[in-house]
Amino acid sequence: QVQLLESGGGLVQAGGSLRLSCAASGRPFSSNVMGWYRQALGKQRELVATITSGGSTVYADSVKGRFAISRDNAKNTVYLQMNNLKPEDTAVYYCSFGLPRVWGQGTQVTVSS
Repeated sequence: QVQLLESGGGLVQAGGSLRLSCAASGRPFSSNVMGWYRQALGKQRELVATITSGGSTVYADSVKGRFAISRDNAKNTVYLQMNNLKPEDTAVYYCSFGLPRVWGQGTQVTVSS
């Protein structure tokens, strides 16, 4: 059974940066697609970015050019570098593992204006 441990959330001012990390254990990491999703208060969970085992990436239009997803297969970890953060990026960010997706516990990101 896979376990996901997320870290790196917090409070930051608009224009600032954060890096989220998600460490996976319990199942082979390198062969699985990984992703980051977010859920703002009162809204549905939405895609932020995904990365395949081969390194192909997909981004939501709202974060293109500001966020970057990457993975380190040696560390079984996926990252989300978030730059130029905006108040509308405020949400709980969830790591996902494989398909069907297994979810992490979520980490809060709050961007103040």
